[in-house]
Amino acid sequence: MADQIIMVDTSILIDYFRKMDKSKTRLFDLSQKSENLCISSITEFEIYTDAKGEQADFWKAMLSNFIVFPFDSDAALMAVEVQNKLKRHRKSIDKADLFIAATAIAHDLYFDTLNYKHFKNIEDLKLFKQ
Repeated sequence: MADQIIMVDTSILIDYFRKMDKSKTRLFDLSQKSENLCISSITEFEIYTDAKGEQADFWKAMLSNFIVFPFDSDAALMAVEVQNKLKRHRKSIDKADLFIAATAIAHDLYFDTLNYKHFKNIEDLKLFKQ
């Protein structure tokens, strides 16, 4: 698993930021399993929204260690496909979560989140199981 790229959700980063004992976070556990952690550019947007001063400095230093996958044309087309599948099953998902998941699918990445219920209905998303 050390060479597998794992995309992490915003929830995992926020959990790391908030906890005093970083060794008790999912991000710490993931970093022990894989050297290749990444985020979506949508996650980057969510993290920097309303971040100011020291918090913005923390995120700038932290996110410099991550590969950032863009929400590009492939991800946009995948988002349409995922959204249409969800609609057929009378399910929905927040747009930001849809775009993050679509980015992971478009790049064939494993994905980890602390908000499993937000993503569980997305058929093609490879949820990382610890």
